[in-house]
Amino acid sequence: MTLRMERRPDGVALLTLDRPERHNAIDLATAGQLEDAWREFRRDDSVRAVVLTGAGDRAFCTGIDRTADVPQPGSPYSVDDPLRTVGPKAADLWKPVIAAVGGMACGGAFYLLGESDFVVASENASFFDPHTTYGMVSAYESVHMAQRMPHGEAARMALMGSAERLSARRAYEIGLVSELTPPGEATAAALRAATVIASYPTAPVQGTVRALWAAREAAAAHATALAPHLVSLGNLSVADQQARFASRTHDYRLR
Repeated sequence: MTLRMERRPDGVALLTLDRPERHNAIDLATAGQLEDAWREFRRDDSVRAVVLTGAGDRAFCTGIDRTADVPQPGSPYSVDDPLRTVGPKAADLWKPVIAAVGGMACGGAFYLLGESDFVVASENASFFDPHTTYGMVSAYESVHMAQRMPHGEAARMALMGSAERLSARRAYEIGLVSELTPPGEATAAALRAATVIASYPTAPVQGTVRALWAAREAAAAHATALAPHLVSLGNLSVADQQARFASRTHDYRLR
């Protein structure tokens, strides 16, 4: 199993991406485990709030595992994206989910952050979107981040690719992160918040989560409908993407 699940007696579940040797990148097996976990929580009344984090101190999640083989249909009108359903809202889960971020959060990690209710991050966290660097359209990721950040900040992160990373401090200043902690303490802070939320009556809490998401769903739905066409039209071939990934440098500016 590449996803650890802990149910606590206070009504909080701790869900941990457990592939630290791969920077908690999501392979197809992990994607399936995430979908199953959200559906399980949906039907488990003992779970009233969830904290999502990544194992180790180097990364929360670095998106899709580049070694994953994802065959695509021949039609430019169809894109099979294994990360489309890894988030809690895709599973119709309206229990509050708090993301606890330490280290890198990039690319496909934004599917998870985008469907969390708020984000707690440690001071060593950083956020970036490498899609354009590797010849890929940042479509779904940009839709998620445009809902959580000022437009200019979301645009800069998406367009600058791997050349620039958003620091935890800057992410806190622009509202992507709601609480900043010392390194290694983001999960503990998220669990404290989740414990408070889990102590409240569950129906009003879930109704509040649903109301908050209703306020943003219309714009996101229209934007997401365009995403597969933009990906089909704009992505380089898989071979070209892999070549750019293989020749990447590790030079970047932390902003």
